[in-house]
Amino acid sequence: MSNQTAVNFGFPRTMVAETSHWLVLVRPKQPTFGSLVLVCKEPVQAFADIGPAAFADLQVAISGIERLLRDKVNYEKINYLMLMMVDPDVHFHVIPRYEGLRDHAGQSFADAGWPGPPALGTAVELDADTLGALAQAWRREWRAA
Repeated sequence: MSNQTAVNFGFPRTMVAETSHWLVLVRPKQPTFGSLVLVCKEPVQAFADIGPAAFADLQVAISGIERLLRDKVNYEKINYLMLMMVDPDVHFHVIPRYEGLRDHAGQSFADAGWPGPPALGTAVELDADTLGALAQAWRREWRAA
């Protein structure tokens, strides 16, 4: 199941994983390499409105995200941003944070905001082929809690 927010972030092409209540998607615009979007599958637009099962399942999704990004990005910190200004369905932007560069598919990704807040405006937009290939590769690597 998906919602318009998931579709706006490229679902199903960008899907890395799905838990009972959450979708994990590669974020098409990468402020840092490995940026993801964690989208609640419930039809809610306020965090307080997600059900108890979705809250419990959030731990499963976050555990899988952090395991994957630790292995693939070697982040130093991780930020979960719940912005919901343009896309109203409950979702988080997951931004791995690091000093220096990370390289992928011939591109270098800096964390332009390090060590402060993430610089969302300096994102690298992945082309459709790179985006799809990254989601597919990480889907094979996904391990939930």
